[in-house]
Amino acid sequence: MKRIICFGGGELKSKTTLKIDEYVARLAKEKAGDKRAYGLFIGTASHDSMPYFNSFRKTYTSVFDIKADCALTVYGEMNIDKIKEKFQKADFIYIGGGDTLFMLEHWKKSGLYDLVLDAYHRGVIMVGLSAGAIFWFKTMYTDSAQLKIDGNPYNMHPGIGLLDGCCTPHYNERISDFICSFKDSTLDYAYAIEDDCAIEFIDGKLTGAISAGGKAYLVKNNFGKIESVEIQEIIENK
Repeated sequence: MKRIICFGGGELKSKTTLKIDEYVARLAKEKAGDKRAYGLFIGTASHDSMPYFNSFRKTYTSVFDIKADCALTVYGEMNIDKIKEKFQKADFIYIGGGDTLFMLEHWKKSGLYDLVLDAYHRGVIMVGLSAGAIFWFKTMYTDSAQLKIDGNPYNMHPGIGLLDGCCTPHYNERISDFICSFKDSTLDYAYAIEDDCAIEFIDGKLTGAISAGGKAYLVKNNFGKIESVEIQEIIENK
């Protein structure tokens, strides 16, 4: 089973996504079985922000008793062999938010790109927030610093294509800008995820949403008419 959980946004530090984190922790513990569950945090998109990792640890270790670790590559702190060992131990991998294009380019330079894909194909639970959520899709709506055009911070850009369609995070903040860009695009549909909400895919298929207060939508372009349908929550999490 290949599972991806995509958070639209939220604050680990203030635990606004705690209901979704609880869902992730439960899956990780089920996967770990008799051993203590192990979560690996990848903060490349935030340039390996240690306060960000500490927020991850305070949630997943202090609240859910999961072993928290991180893979640091931006400033050359770790060699790839040590990082491979961490990937092999992980029951789930949490990819944090930040600059999406920087993250992908650095992964390809450091070797993390192949490790992330390998973990996905091995059935490690993959979790991502904002930048860590949208890169999986064929198209992502991103505010990567490298893509600012004519002062517009948000732009469509190809993702890695493991999930079909387009995805935008922070939909509660970007709705008007996204709808304009989506309407002008050739895209048929997109997943729009608000802060404090996540959507889950198993083997590439959408299973539903997990909400900690936010909502998620399937947005369709029906011959120029934009239609939005709320994605229903996963029943077992209610």
